[in-house]
Amino acid sequence: MLTTSDFDFELPNDLIASHPLSQRDASRMLVVKGDNISDKHIRDFLDYIQPDDVVVFNNSRVIPARFIADDKYEITLHTAAEDGCWWGLCKKFSKIQIGTVLKLEDGTGIEVVDLDSESGLKIKFLCDNVFEVLEKVGKMPLPPYMKREEQTEDRERYQTVYSSPLGSMAAPTAGLHFTADLLREIENRGAKIVKVTLHVGAGTWMPVKTEDLSEHKMHSEWCCITSEQAEIINSAKRIIAVGTTSMRTLESAAQNAMPGQRVAAICTNTSIFITPGYKFRAVDVLLTNFHLPKSTLFMLVSAFSGLTEMKAAYKHAVAEKYRFFSYGDCCLLFNKEKGE
Repeated sequence: MLTTSDFDFELPNDLIASHPLSQRDASRMLVVKGDNISDKHIRDFLDYIQPDDVVVFNNSRVIPARFIADDKYEITLHTAAEDGCWWGLCKKFSKIQIGTVLKLEDGTGIEVVDLDSESGLKIKFLCDNVFEVLEKVGKMPLPPYMKREEQTEDRERYQTVYSSPLGSMAAPTAGLHFTADLLREIENRGAKIVKVTLHVGAGTWMPVKTEDLSEHKMHSEWCCITSEQAEIINSAKRIIAVGTTSMRTLESAAQNAMPGQRVAAICTNTSIFITPGYKFRAVDVLLTNFHLPKSTLFMLVSAFSGLTEMKAAYKHAVAEKYRFFSYGDCCLLFNKEKGE
């Protein structure tokens, strides 16, 4: 039985990308097909497109989810709840009592309505429009491994060019490599583009704290595939998922699919946790960034392309000095079971 330690690997700190490249489409792309590894460029992604493919993107837009309350509590929102409430992580939340009203920099009040050891604070914004307030007081929630504060460029570069519905506390980072020109060229190659939605929250990035994978609790995230989108996806020759959040949305929708279909239309919360042994029903090819050791995302790509194969690929990426994580390079992976 695999444990969390099986998904560990060595990564030099100097390979962690703390800033984006000057151009979105300047990233390198490692292609992994079974035991075959090749060094490519994100623009070479087009060479792997076939007519009648459907390329699926996550169009969720990152909110400025990190802010200071009462001049001392740093809160990072991660999941929308009912009645205008949000769950947010806060290092000192155990010192706050339910019912407390905290003040933001612009004077807006937020009321603490619940506490949870895993999810942090549940807060209700005492205002008419949460997103307008966050635009004034919030910062982009850059991952802690970047070890820096938000800079002006992050407001644009930590969003995909096609992002639309607000709701994510982290970017669907595989999409950061795409420009409007690349998107047009995908369609020029005879493929279709579908933009589904998964609002990235704690489920995507929370670390695995248990050695036994079955004991890890995935936080739920809201995702949606419309009936029109499901119809396009079900008519595809192949499905190429751009990003692990797109894949998790597709595979969540596959659980409700009728025989002969890849996916069903869904608009719901998902807490799908994909580890080796999982049987993929929807996705044939995955474009994704490089992920953290022992993370649920490295477990997901190992399930898709093989743990041995992914460890070899990551070792190659380290040797060739690929850039890792959110602002880093990417890899194109093929489903090991299908042998494509």
